Amino acid sequence: MEWPSEMTAGDAPFYVCVLGQDSFGPALDAALSGEKIGHAPLVPKRISRVEEAVDCRLLFISASEDSRLTTILPGVGKSILTVGDMPGFTQRGGMIQFVVEGNRVRFEINLAAAQHAGLNLGSDLLKVATTVRRGL
Repeated sequence: MEWPSEMTAGDAPFYVCVLGQDSFGPALDAALSGEKIGHAPLVPKRISRVEEAVDCRLLFISASEDSRLTTILPGVGKSILTVGDMPGFTQRGGMIQFVVEGNRVRFEINLAAAQHAGLNLGSDLLKVATTVRRGL
């Protein structure tokens, strides 16, 4: 995963945001504690409105926001990776959708949405996706 260089330059926090119901709880905080991308510390942030996502680099949109997704996605700024686990997330413009297959969590990718936001998803990531959507 590659963000534009101006988004990862310096040591400003790299916010991993959750919009809506937070099913991760303290597990997200523990997973990100002490982690960095370059010199930027990974910091969890819970938000209740898409307008609060302005400094997020990764935005997990909870399934609790399913009915509002068509209004949320257009409000997400450039260079923010959108991730969700609700059905049809990548078909509706989200970038990465977690899906459960058997007892494994896999993911689908909407490559066109990521490229439109100025994000570059590496070939290693694309190879392990269950589905790669190439059109908006």
